[in-house]
Amino acid sequence: MTVIVEGHLSAPKGAKIALLSSRFNDFIVSHLVRGAEDALIRHGINQDDIVHYIVPGAFELPLTAQAIAKSGKYDGIVVLGAVIRGATAHFDYVAGEATKGLANVSMQHNIPLGNAVLTVDTIEQAIERSGSKAGNKGAEAATTVIEMINLHAQI
Repeated sequence: MTVIVEGHLSAPKGAKIALLSSRFNDFIVSHLVRGAEDALIRHGINQDDIVHYIVPGAFELPLTAQAIAKSGKYDGIVVLGAVIRGATAHFDYVAGEATKGLANVSMQHNIPLGNAVLTVDTIEQAIERSGSKAGNKGAEAATTVIEMINLHAQI
């Protein structure tokens, strides 16, 4: 018989979560933050065990995520931001480097990281993913972190 191991959505007692968001495109990111905080609390994370760090933009997220991971103070990191395509190639560089950097942090420091850095073509797509038609990707990243903390505790 195959043994199946998976995480669940009930937060471990005393789990500490770092919320990391970018200030750029705050009119979108603020909705992601609210969604993530709500999801963490609804699934059992104590509000006092959530610390919110804010950086200027998406490009700065990986460096700060790395510092958070290295601190050893947190069981998981929820990362929130919004990169909206403009008329130049800047979008491609920022979105790509932020995503690659966050993946590296998670792997190098063996810490669950929920990535809700939206990379969208239009403001309308960002609005859809920050709490309207497509749900709230911040909440999804938060529940992913809880599930991954639980899964890794079983490995």
